[in-house]
Amino acid sequence: MSNNTIITCAITGGHNSYANNFRGHPDYPVSPEQIANNAIEAAKAGAAIAHIHVRDPETGARSGDPVLFKEVVERIRDSGSDVLINLTSSEGARFIPGKDDPKTGGEGTTLIKPLDRLKHIEELRPDICTLDVGTFNFGDVIFVNTPEDLRIMAKRIQQIGVKPEIEVFELGHIEFAKKLIDEGLIDTPPMFQVCLGIPHAAPAVPEVLNLMQSRLPENARWSAFGISRAEFHIAAQSVGLGGNVRVGLEDNLYLSKGEFASNVQLVEKAVRVVRELGAEPASSAQARAILGLS
Repeated sequence: MSNNTIITCAITGGHNSYANNFRGHPDYPVSPEQIANNAIEAAKAGAAIAHIHVRDPETGARSGDPVLFKEVVERIRDSGSDVLINLTSSEGARFIPGKDDPKTGGEGTTLIKPLDRLKHIEELRPDICTLDVGTFNFGDVIFVNTPEDLRIMAKRIQQIGVKPEIEVFELGHIEFAKKLIDEGLIDTPPMFQVCLGIPHAAPAVPEVLNLMQSRLPENARWSAFGISRAEFHIAAQSVGLGGNVRVGLEDNLYLSKGEFASNVQLVEKAVRVVRELGAEPASSAQARAILGLS
């Protein structure tokens, strides 16, 4: 299995503004049908995992609506695709201090209780769900994940038998994740996603990935991504370091300068990168074995 590289396709993102972020992309997946179809086609192109957010079909705005997640997951499962389903749990973590009272959330704040962030995970029982293990500046908002909330979420994810993908955006996040593992709240082998290039968090540069990878637990299964133009630089470095890769329209809209990409095209390019570096894309069954999924 050591020569198999897991490719994750991040189908659509949780970005704040649909209109401003996607700048006229001709085929950005928004509706549950589009998101599910993109996941199915990405799997055929070589992705073993589909990482999924949902959006309001009318406005394109990010959403945490369990009904939308349910439709996406049911469409994928009903298709017969064996792609591993990875649902985000990040919706409900944003805080913007109020202008008149900074202790009160202002416009754009989405904070909800930790178990409410897992309602769709509880109902749908995906193979994997994300667990963002720290608070940090996410662009111009504060992404809030307190130690207490993370312990609550990690324990419940463990109880329902879903694999947490531990998303780390800073070095300190890795250290807290190791504490959760030591406390028995995350089963081994742990699965990490090193997230690079998010504005005001760890930059997508080689020395940062080298350092963050070196701080992961020895038995970790890990992947990395860089956003925008760093997507394939980080993908190649990750393969070279023995890790897995993530690509997709959540992270990058372009195949080359000025040329809009599709999720399938980004996965196909990732497959070429993996093979050029002497590895082979893992099938979904191989990914299950690598990650310790039943």
